[in-house]
Amino acid sequence: MSDATPRSGTISDLDKNRALLDWLRWQVGQTERRIRELEIREAQERERRERARAEMSWKIQPQRSSSVALLHRGGCATYPDQVGLISREDAVIALAEPDIEPCEICRPDTGLTRG
Repeated sequence: MSDATPRSGTISDLDKNRALLDWLRWQVGQTERRIRELEIREAQERERRERARAEMSWKIQPQRSSSVALLHRGGCATYPDQVGLISREDAVIALAEPDIEPCEICRPDTGLTRG
């Protein structure tokens, strides 16, 4: 008998390869699902690290024509701009400036000493 003709109780090479292809497609689906899960987890971890970094930083809301500039904690939602976070040392210097006041909501001056 040739390989193309299945013997009684055996599976042809074609059927074996079809079954293998189905299994490999299932494996690819599982792997793609796992990759999506890991990408989501990685993005959440990156966001958590960025939030933690912002909470340990400060930011300055520029002066508007009718108000003074405000110093905020990095994570303050009243001024959500995360560009230009500054260090603790820079925050202390900013508080010493007469035209910069601390935000009354996030109280960025708590723990900082005016120089």
